[in-house]
Amino acid sequence: QVQLVESGGGLVQPGGSLRLSCAASGFTLDYYAIGWFRQAPGKEREGVSCIGSSDGSTYYADSVKGRFTISRDNAKNTVYLEMNSLKPEDTAVYYCATDFPVGYYYTQCLSSDFGAWGQGTQVTVSS
Repeated sequence: QVQLVESGGGLVQPGGSLRLSCAASGFTLDYYAIGWFRQAPGKEREGVSCIGSSDGSTYYADSVKGRFTISRDNAKNTVYLEMNSLKPEDTAVYYCATDFPVGYYYTQCLSSDFGAWGQGTQVTVSS
């Protein structure tokens, strides 16, 4: 059974940092694209950062380039999102998702390409 469990969200002041984790089970993470998406109240879900299978292409939304870093630990079957210089507009529920069973090497980080999702973790950036 494919399962994704996010953790690491919370409340942080503007300019602060958080690291989100997504533990995968039921499949080998390295064989599939994995990514982070977010949805703020009243807004559509957007792709934040994704990485292709076998460390293929990496995508970052323009709004997070230079501040967020996605990484994958294959030994732990876990993907991370390091978020620095956080802004109030980063406030959202963050979801981890994989394109299992497809395995795109090149990903455009489109939510329609990702079929398995975690439950989400809240990130709130506020003073």
